[in-house]
Amino acid sequence: MPFDPAIRPLTLHEARVLATLMEKARTVPDSYPMSLNGLVTGCNQKTSRDPVMSLSDAEAQEALDSLKLLTLAFETSGNRTTRWEHNFQRGVGVPEQSAVLLGLLMLRGPQTAGELRINAERWYRFADISSVEAFLDELQERNAEKGGPLVVLLPRAPGAREQRWAHLMCGPVDTSAAAPATSGSGGTAAAALQTRVDALEGQVAALQATVQRLCAELGIAHEMSPPGQD
Repeated sequence: MPFDPAIRPLTLHEARVLATLMEKARTVPDSYPMSLNGLVTGCNQKTSRDPVMSLSDAEAQEALDSLKLLTLAFETSGNRTTRWEHNFQRGVGVPEQSAVLLGLLMLRGPQTAGELRINAERWYRFADISSVEAFLDELQERNAEKGGPLVVLLPRAPGAREQRWAHLMCGPVDTSAAAPATSGSGGTAAAALQTRVDALEGQVAALQATVQRLCAELGIAHEMSPPGQD
């Protein structure tokens, strides 16, 4: 029977451990199945993780034991140490492409369909964004007999061009937290303005770097103050 997140949502630690096993199985197959030590290191990476965690060996082992009871992970005997594998696809009852998207959402937090396609490159190569959206829609419309929806489309954030998706493996998501601020508060306008300012500052910095490089190549002295320091 497929895993039902409505009956037993994963804890944050369980989701991180499970998703790390899923990631390493595809990105570093020579190190898979994983030892506890390697798994903890992967869970606590500072990059490609949202949120960043600091799991102890004991916390990771506790999550593994719980995932084993849920048939989402199992241990295999190594030469000198116990190693672990995930059983996500079969345990949750989803196709490979859906498993990839859920794994990325558990590791990196809410993402747009475009971000998911880019971040999935080392896991699975989707043909286009439409194919990503099709699997996300399928996960969102998953019927109750299979355990219910596994993802949700969040409200568009202030200043954002696209909506982001979040997983439901750890239970319901508070979508109101991502909703745009009311017009009375001025929050939406302020956020949009800040986004525009950040983008313009990035463009100015890039132009400055280009000018300085060209001046150096031509042997021309050039001084330019950073933005805001005129």
